Amino acid sequence: MLYRSRLAERKIRNFSQWFKVIMVLGARQTGKTTLLRETFPDVPLLTFDPVQDLHGARQTPELFLDSFPPPLILDEIQYAPELFAALKRRVDGLETPGRYFLTGSQNPAMLKQVAESLAGRVGIIDLDCLGAEELAGAGERAPWLKTWLESKGAPEPGEFAVLPPPPGGVLRALWRGGMPGLLELPDAAVPPFLNSYLHTYVERDTRGVGEIRDLAAFGKFVALCAALTAQEINTAQFGREIGVAPATARKWFEVLQATYQWREIPAFSGNAVKRLSSKSKGYLADTGLACLLQRLGSVEALSVSPLRGALFETFVANGLRKQFVTLDAEPGMYHWRTAGGAEVDVVLDWDGARYPIEIKCKTELTGHDLRGLRAFRETYGKPSPGIVIHAGTVVRKLDDLTLAMPWNALSR
Repeated sequence: MLYRSRLAERKIRNFSQWFKVIMVLGARQTGKTTLLRETFPDVPLLTFDPVQDLHGARQTPELFLDSFPPPLILDEIQYAPELFAALKRRVDGLETPGRYFLTGSQNPAMLKQVAESLAGRVGIIDLDCLGAEELAGAGERAPWLKTWLESKGAPEPGEFAVLPPPPGGVLRALWRGGMPGLLELPDAAVPPFLNSYLHTYVERDTRGVGEIRDLAAFGKFVALCAALTAQEINTAQFGREIGVAPATARKWFEVLQATYQWREIPAFSGNAVKRLSSKSKGYLADTGLACLLQRLGSVEALSVSPLRGALFETFVANGLRKQFVTLDAEPGMYHWRTAGGAEVDVVLDWDGARYPIEIKCKTELTGHDLRGLRAFRETYGKPSPGIVIHAGTVVRKLDDLTLAMPWNALSR
């Protein structure tokens, strides 16, 4: 498989110097195993199976660890949870960091096991689909978010560079999505690849996390998530659309989050006087999958779709979160909306300051695009530095507090 450098590489190498166990979590097909193989090419790898007990790892975990000494990559560790207690005993007797590298694609049960068995001994990294930098083969370069935050939101435009536009432009990038397995495939192969992924996910992973009896209704639910990505979540609305109770819809959201297919960001309130929304906003994890679920079979279909702006916001918001891996401390990520309709797509809370971010699927920005940022500043009475991330190619100042940032920018 064609490999593109990942933003997480540096953190994984650092963790291998600090922690005895490193765990990489994320959805299927996001490149977890490939990342570890490329970063640590001399470390042996074993992959667990949901049916077969390979090498007796589940039945005799101590014997398994005796047979395969570290360093060792243990892939899809959720299929051998019996190993966690044995790993704890094993690493307690080791002084050297970087002994075991684990991957997993199902979150709740695994993190519970980690909390109980490996607390203080494990460094955890989430790995999502490829972001704009990684798709362009520039994952080893510094992303723009770190530079912007460390300058307290006051850098000069010249501190940033813009990647060459990808073939087919931003809309083709949205339509294809960021799964590494698509890198070498032509556009014609994208829908079959994603359709196969979707069927495997619905039929296999979701059953392993939640008791979903009506797969047809759940499939409609996932498609509805694609239609309403980048919007506030109303579980009653979701339930009505597919004929299930709001409690069932909430449970299904949890299943999607547990398998890394759905992300939610809470509403930001602060100490505002205005009445603010308290609903979370949700994002499907991959825009290519969202296009498939909405029957957008080509880039041309996406270009005229009313979902284009929401999918651009989804891609950018997910990309912001991916850049967190390059920061020492992860920011709080929120959205903001008043009862009067003023809104900001993303608010980052980092190092004691708030940074509002707007996302616009357009190449030319005007003063109209700054309304949400101005309303946010007026509400809290602070000159919060902000950014408008857009689909164009120019980094420039829009006013004293606001920078226009292309979707595929980098730090110089």
